[in-house]
Amino acid sequence: MLLLLGLALFGGTIGGRLFQKFRIPQVVGYVIIGILIGQSGLRIVNDTIIETLRPFNYFALGLIGFMVGGELKKEVFSKYGKHFLYILLCEGITPFLLVTVSIGIVGTVLFGAAPFVWALALLLGSIASATDPATTSFVLKEYKTRGPLTTNILGIVALDDGLALVLFAVASSMADILIGKRSAGIMTDVFYTVYHMGGAIVIGVLFGLVLCGMIRRYTEKERILVFSIGTVLFATGLSLAADVSMLMAVMALGVVVVNFVPNKSKEIFALVEGFTPPIYVLFFVLIGAKLKLSHMSLPILSLVLVYLLCGMTGKMVGAHIGARLSRAPVVVLKYLPFSLFSQAGVAIGLSILAAQHFSSNLGNMLMMIITATTLATQIIGPPFTKLAVVKAGEAGLNITEEDIIQKSTARDLMDKDLPLIYEDMPLGDILRIFSEDDNLYYSVTNRSGELRGIVTVEGIKQTFLETDVGGLILANDLMTPVIATASGDTPMSEVRDIINRYDLEYLPVVDENNKIKGCIERKKLNRFISTKIIELKKQADSLG
Repeated sequence: MLLLLGLALFGGTIGGRLFQKFRIPQVVGYVIIGILIGQSGLRIVNDTIIETLRPFNYFALGLIGFMVGGELKKEVFSKYGKHFLYILLCEGITPFLLVTVSIGIVGTVLFGAAPFVWALALLLGSIASATDPATTSFVLKEYKTRGPLTTNILGIVALDDGLALVLFAVASSMADILIGKRSAGIMTDVFYTVYHMGGAIVIGVLFGLVLCGMIRRYTEKERILVFSIGTVLFATGLSLAADVSMLMAVMALGVVVVNFVPNKSKEIFALVEGFTPPIYVLFFVLIGAKLKLSHMSLPILSLVLVYLLCGMTGKMVGAHIGARLSRAPVVVLKYLPFSLFSQAGVAIGLSILAAQHFSSNLGNMLMMIITATTLATQIIGPPFTKLAVVKAGEAGLNITEEDIIQKSTARDLMDKDLPLIYEDMPLGDILRIFSEDDNLYYSVTNRSGELRGIVTVEGIKQTFLETDVGGLILANDLMTPVIATASGDTPMSEVRDIINRYDLEYLPVVDENNKIKGCIERKKLNRFISTKIIELKKQADSLG
């Protein structure tokens, strides 16, 4: 088992990296590697292993749901709540109607006027309304997106699974009637739906309040991480045991945390995010591994194509109508319709429920169709989501201080126009430069421009206090030795490490011949990072 987990993690990472080289989201690579080693490929990962690892899949979904819930801040709801409501209803109900009618008509042509055809159509229509939050949010995270489109995508994928569950409950009841299977009654189905969603929200809120209390009491990062992961596991396990919506529970947990402890929530979600990368890789590899693409007959393939075409069209048309009705920002109106294609966890989960409830050809056929369409949407969905956020101009706007540091070099920050002091320059000329410039540190060079030392305002002050300045004083007498230097190509992360290691306030930048090219001050390094983040935030805000 450990060997196979290592293979899945290593292979998935390599596959994701290869696909990233071709500008395809990594998640597609994870799924493809899963297919290669799974049920439709080499069968290294079999049914027994997949079943054994089911709790791991729930854990991964729990973390994903928690992170998605953390994006739903109250200010987001106050700003985009109207957009969410209109878009959610339109992008959920439109594919439901379109897929139901299309599958019903095509199924009647293929199989005749059998009652199970329209029962199948209703069930597939309800599943078509769901969007996979895991895949979608992973793409947004990979491309570090920020702006109104990103906010609307996260809000919709967090909420439309709830709508899918309601539609599925209605469709199941109608399917029972169509195939002559007795249902416990409409009121029972309504009660179950309310319990399924309401119970999940109660669990999420209760555990969210518990976690908020823990966070207020403790400050150690390690302890906060343990409490956060433990709470997600508690909420996930209890919701599964109580037979309520697990995704809704962990999303509610994230919503409570981000709104009740807003000042500390940023640190909490950053800690959990740092914990999740290997979990996500294994999760998507296992999704690919359990996809079974064999035994696909021509009629079923026809229904797969109809489901894909009508489901994607319904999502696009519905999202566009909802965005127009709610008067959403232009970027949402133009690009949201291309961002909601991915299906996986909830779609597969509902198909399994249907297969267990309708233990006949209906259930088996539905499972095969959803298996094939899940593979297709997992391959099609991420590139379209990426295309949408790139076209909307939101990619790369949600970067952290570390991202800026990793992408920058000394050349991006260094001051190139700083006046130079030559080693034989007399004190009077040095003081004149000081009076005309507001810097506190200056590089001292020879006449060829080679670095010789550093002169500081504080150093000259000490010289006046401790030395008889009646004689001739040159820069050579005032300068201090150079402790460290950097080149223009030195990564900013290394520049920061050098400044911190030697406790420097000033770092000269030189070429390969030790000739001065510029300088970096600690205060300007900090200001550079803060300014970049503020600029990107303003750019993201301007889009909406």
